[in-house]
Amino acid sequence: MGFFIGFFISGAAMITNDYFDLEVDRINRPDRPFPSGRISSLELAFLAGLFSVAGFSAAAFLGPVVFVIAIVMWIVSNLYNWRFKETGLFGNMMVGLCLSMLFISGGAAVDKLANGMVWTFAALVFVFDLGEEIANGAMDMEGDEKRSVRSIARIYGKKHALRISGFLFALFVLISLLPFVMDWLGSVYLIIFIPMDLAVLHLAMKLITSNTIEDGRATVRQLYLSTMFFIIAFIALLALLG
Repeated sequence: MGFFIGFFISGAAMITNDYFDLEVDRINRPDRPFPSGRISSLELAFLAGLFSVAGFSAAAFLGPVVFVIAIVMWIVSNLYNWRFKETGLFGNMMVGLCLSMLFISGGAAVDKLANGMVWTFAALVFVFDLGEEIANGAMDMEGDEKRSVRSIARIYGKKHALRISGFLFALFVLISLLPFVMDWLGSVYLIIFIPMDLAVLHLAMKLITSNTIEDGRATVRQLYLSTMFFIIAFIALLALLG
């Protein structure tokens, strides 16, 4: 049910984002289903409603606190899509907040909101996604002009935005060491997270030095895929160790 909350609430936000970003995507991502005309506005609205109901239902199954968190996630994500994307950094932080709240909802579901691990992993997701959002702003400058998005890249330049993104990925690496330093997890934790941190640092450097939009987008995708792989490996390792 926790997975379904993240999948459907985030999915609903992505779908409504396609609606509000139609003119932007016609420039930046014309091959996407909505700007390419493969999906109509009515179909888009139906999918957004279906995903929202499914996400709220999964949250309700896990209790009232988780249900309230899911509602807050849904409201914040749609406020971002509707109005706050134009604010640039503040909008980027709203997206990161929504994703980090998935870990907070997980803590709430098992009555562990006071657990330091919950907030550490929430912080990891927030910092990682903020770095990714700023990097994507550097790749989407042309389309963002359509919505007058005040991204860091549009205000201070692409290189400056990518350097800030790289700093955030370095901060991600530092935060990832906290569970080991605080002795919340044993040394086996490092078997997974040291390779992941090295991969993140390597890809962050590659992102900072990327010369084309295509290279930058490919590197951001590699960052997501790398961290997803290591998170799955981490969960599998915890399961094996009991």
